[in-house]
Amino acid sequence: MPKVKTNSAAKKRFKKTAKGKIKCTSSMRRHLLTKKSRKSKRQMRKNAYISQADAARISQLIPY
Repeated sequence: MPKVKTNSAAKKRFKKTAKGKIKCTSSMRRHLLTKKSRKSKRQMRKNAYISQADAARISQLIPY
């Protein structure tokens, strides 16, 4: 059985946790930050987790 290649874009955006969940950074954090409230910017610092519906697709992109 040949090895599966990891998707380069996905490995830069997602990480697998020890329990198998997929972690990502919060969106809306790159630009146009002046119009966003201080509270929303502070909450976007935290990492987010991918929903179970999308986790199956993304786990195929990052098999290892």
